[in-house]
Amino acid sequence: MSDKRLFGRIRLPAALLGAGLAGLIVLPFYAGSFWLQAGLFAMSAAVGAIGLNVLTGAAGQLSIGHAFFLAIGAYSYVWLAAEPETVSGHHLTGMGLPTALAALVAVAVAGIAGGICAPLAGRLKGASLGVATLALVFIGQHVLFRAEPVTGGVNGRSVPPLELFGLRFTDTPEQLMILGIPFGGLEKLWYLGLAVLVAAAWFARGVLRSRPGRALNTLRDHEIAAGALGVPVSRYRAGAFVLSSMYAGLAGVLLALVFQRTVPDYFGLALALDYLAMIVIGGLGSVGGAVLGAVFVSILPPLLTRYGGSLPMVAEPGAASGLAPAEAARLVYGAVFVAVLLFLPRGLLGLFTRSHRVRRTRRTAAAPGRGGAKSPAIVQEPEEQKA
Repeated sequence: MSDKRLFGRIRLPAALLGAGLAGLIVLPFYAGSFWLQAGLFAMSAAVGAIGLNVLTGAAGQLSIGHAFFLAIGAYSYVWLAAEPETVSGHHLTGMGLPTALAALVAVAVAGIAGGICAPLAGRLKGASLGVATLALVFIGQHVLFRAEPVTGGVNGRSVPPLELFGLRFTDTPEQLMILGIPFGGLEKLWYLGLAVLVAAAWFARGVLRSRPGRALNTLRDHEIAAGALGVPVSRYRAGAFVLSSMYAGLAGVLLALVFQRTVPDYFGLALALDYLAMIVIGGLGSVGGAVLGAVFVSILPPLLTRYGGSLPMVAEPGAASGLAPAEAARLVYGAVFVAVLLFLPRGLLGLFTRSHRVRRTRRTAAAPGRGGAKSPAIVQEPEEQKA
């Protein structure tokens, strides 16, 4: 079976990738709203995790401020696309731009914010950069709560639905029918999110396999050698930071469209740590690992919320005793995080590809004439030459 390289040294079977993509395409025809919404959260998380993996996995730069740039993307889209309005006595401002243009500008604004913070990435590294980016999360929380005319304050703001080529990505009185299946807002957003995820993964793949990607890997592994070879260290680090910020802004826009409301509490330290868990659990330095880790971390809480009543020690939503589903989810992937650090340096994707490689080696060794039992002539040939 032919293999398809997924960013760096990790490979996945091309047939498996094709089957997975085909399954995602037909899923809205069979899945309910719960699974579609959970899948959309996973897609938005995967886009953001790909960007963070470019910065942390490929360039080796620790960032704990990813949630800050997600908030910039989400709130920029809301403010640019919303009309001025008054809600509960509070006047909210807005630009009233076309929603498609507002989404593009929001991603650009996140990139500009990353460019403003890029000197930090150019001069700092390791724990120093991690602490500096952590401060961005707390600064962002303060601004989101205080800038009520823009963000809506504690209560947040409703998100204008996206309109693209005459198609409105929300529930409408006259639902779109495809093959007899009504397509509402979640179904439309599913294909939008899938297209965004595929495009984001394809672009990151091109970056990491090109000369800049190889330079980032050299910076991560041998910074002094990279500088001696003429690689502009500060410029490449800053560029990776800006690209990661734009990916986060794009994930923030998609997340806002799925949530349909932006709330400051969501974009806090817990979200920033969730993204670190995604790239470590899935596998540092690979786009496939970022996607796998994002699916694991983002799908686990809604699954525990839905089926927590049948699990020991996990309480149903609103119950007085037991672990809340969100707490149980963090305990689970916290334990997985530690296990990956100790036993799986390439993450869950590395475990999968290693098992696939072992099975393929065994099949090759068992096949006659392809590495199986050697013929007597071949076995005796060294003895004849020695004689």
